[in-house]
Amino acid sequence: MKPEVNVLVLTGYGLNCDTETAYGFELAGAKTERIHINSLIDGSVSLDNFQILVFGGGFSWGDDHGAGVIQAVRLKNNIGDQLLSFVDKGNLVLGICNGFQTLVNLGLLPGFNGDYTTRSVALTFNDCGNFRDDWVYLKTDPESPCVFTRGLDQLELPIRHGEGKFYAEKPVIDRLIQNNQIPLRYALPDSSPAKGQFPWNPNGSIYDIAGICDTTGRIFGLMPHPEAFNHPANHPDWSRNKEAAKRKGEQINTGLTPGIMMLKNAVDFIC
Repeated sequence: MKPEVNVLVLTGYGLNCDTETAYGFELAGAKTERIHINSLIDGSVSLDNFQILVFGGGFSWGDDHGAGVIQAVRLKNNIGDQLLSFVDKGNLVLGICNGFQTLVNLGLLPGFNGDYTTRSVALTFNDCGNFRDDWVYLKTDPESPCVFTRGLDQLELPIRHGEGKFYAEKPVIDRLIQNNQIPLRYALPDSSPAKGQFPWNPNGSIYDIAGICDTTGRIFGLMPHPEAFNHPANHPDWSRNKEAAKRKGEQINTGLTPGIMMLKNAVDFIC
């Protein structure tokens, strides 16, 4: 019998994807708890009881001082040592959209040379100048150590963000590429690189970066929302594809979506 995998999904102060994220991890086979950020800070809930920590999507503190900034400062100043200990024990950390923004502000990503405190990358305003709510094509890097993207190749996921442009100085980008720390990039429909083309690259991210991991592959941040693709019917082409399959006498795939497969990779890693 597989051991129970416990997932903590943060809630509170503008975060709004916690229920879907918890549901997604349950579909992936884990036991999930939605925990308010204050419960970690006041010590009423301990990170020691969990193997996966998830910073979910939303608009923490209304993004008043920049996306993910206040959440990162609040956590770092109150339980920064606990977060570092959690990582040091070999646990997994996932940051989705606003959670990704929080991870880079905390310095947990990119984690060069085991440094989880230095901020060296940024997620800033979309080049298009507005909020994007769309679906994107994505391509994974099979050479990446990222736990979450194992076995995945090309996929589609929804995005919804106004500050999703990944930016860093060239030496940092070069280092990410060299270390295979870019497991997820925006792509064209044929899975070739988007090369910055809008809307395939929806925000102008350098090198079409949609997500990065640390050098161990255990900490992963991405702008697309895997939890929002928890059933095939979530996909905008669901009805069309279903009817096309019906006319051919075929059955449309109703198994695990790529979004849930991403979460299941994390659960299976712990098991």
